Amino acid sequence: MTTTSVPQTATASGTAARTASVSRTTRLRTVLLMLLTFAVCLALGLQQWTSLQLGGFDLGIFDQGVRGYAHFGLPVSTLKSVHHEFPPGFSLLGDHFSPVLALLAPLYWIWDDPRMLLVGQAALYAAGVPLVRRIATRAFAGADQRVRTRVRDVAALVYGLGWPLLVSSRGGFHEVGFAVPLFLLLFERAGARRWGGVAVAALLLCATKEDVGLAVGVFGAVLLWRERGGADRRGKLLGWALLLGGPLASAVEITWLIPAMGGVPGYYWNYTQLGADGGEALRHVLGNPWLLVESAFSSPLKPMLLGWLVVTTAALPLRSATAFVALPLLAERIFSDNPNHWSVARHYDAFLWPILVTAAIEALGVLWASGRHRQARRLGTVAAALSLAAATGLGLYHLAVPYEWRPKAPTAALARAAKLIPDGVGVEADNQIAPRLTNRTHVLLADGTPRGQEYVLLRYTQRAFPFQRDPEQAEYRALLLAHGYQELFDQDGVTLLHRTGTAPVPGTHLPGPDSTPYVEVIPPDVGHNFFLG
Repeated sequence: MTTTSVPQTATASGTAARTASVSRTTRLRTVLLMLLTFAVCLALGLQQWTSLQLGGFDLGIFDQGVRGYAHFGLPVSTLKSVHHEFPPGFSLLGDHFSPVLALLAPLYWIWDDPRMLLVGQAALYAAGVPLVRRIATRAFAGADQRVRTRVRDVAALVYGLGWPLLVSSRGGFHEVGFAVPLFLLLFERAGARRWGGVAVAALLLCATKEDVGLAVGVFGAVLLWRERGGADRRGKLLGWALLLGGPLASAVEITWLIPAMGGVPGYYWNYTQLGADGGEALRHVLGNPWLLVESAFSSPLKPMLLGWLVVTTAALPLRSATAFVALPLLAERIFSDNPNHWSVARHYDAFLWPILVTAAIEALGVLWASGRHRQARRLGTVAAALSLAAATGLGLYHLAVPYEWRPKAPTAALARAAKLIPDGVGVEADNQIAPRLTNRTHVLLADGTPRGQEYVLLRYTQRAFPFQRDPEQAEYRALLLAHGYQELFDQDGVTLLHRTGTAPVPGTHLPGPDSTPYVEVIPPDVGHNFFLG
């Protein structure tokens, strides 16, 4: 009998070929899921742009700020500073400390248009896909190849089509565009024990928004807990650095850096139920901890928000220590007395999404590694189904509705009137049309205070932000027409006025060095629905 053996070189060659094929397939799946995330997020943003639903607050503000960086200057926004009475020289770094936004400046060298922010944010969200896939691969390292492939794909799909990302995309652009992939980078590099990458991600997160350092500090505590029995001194040292450095960065930014840029300490203090400032709130809470419970349940929307987050993730994140990273960001919203913070129809949940997704993947990985495969499959399937169902209702559905791609009659009239405004002039503009004018005019928000600009464009039959009462816009139009302005356009409740007189309008005012900034007052008759914000 003759025995035929397979040469070792042939076996090795076959194994290498299969490995290369799997690698190519994995890269292709990653690219396709990145493209899907990018396309959906960008489409939702462009839909809102096309239908004129994105206003000066906030897209126009960020557009002016990033344009300042693109011209190698400070991120100055006249839409924000003049309306809220900040003194001259105020930059957006005095509003929220987000120097990371300067990284978007090169986009404006390609195309000077607010829509580049929508492109940039969609790309940032898409950049999280490969990180989620790596986190999933590591969490299921002990599973066979088929299971790992399925988990990677589903995790990336749930992340990329996550309802918080879709809601955020419908709201225009915000700093959260950077926070999402940076949180994922923080977690992925920590899982790989690449401490240098963790440090870089943490530093960039602290430069994303002044409160994110608190979440970085909590992750430092999580890292220390996970490294408690290990011998990796670098990991423990980094854990202490994050635990102490994150909150310290937030304190420095809020206390010194924001005021140095023209901001006001405590400008965004929304916790009057607890105290007039941080020190008073701490004293009150230490004296009566029940105040926290009263504040957390002061509106039914607050527990509803928490319930929604738990239900749409099948409570999976609660099984992982990573979920603790979300606590400071959630506490800011739950204890706040600003109704905008309680809604799921705004961008705030996108800050939480990478934390929740990572925690859910880790929880499933632990279940799988402990042999509870059936439970892991069941919980993973339920969580994915609930999340994608929420994404369909809060995001994907809108893309399929034809009328949501078209502006309503008054906003369409704003766009027609805006075309009559020459380049380079000063304009007081309705909030909804302001982003269409930021790249070619000097735009201020039309808010009822005469600013002496050459053109004024506003609606006068339908109340628009920031007016508090229905008649205010009509009254403002009448005031301007009686004091040197001529009407050039009047359709569907929209007016375009051109200044022809030289005498100042009564009440004309621009902020000066001694101006006192104020916080927007929300009209009491404006509803804040759980889903609609």
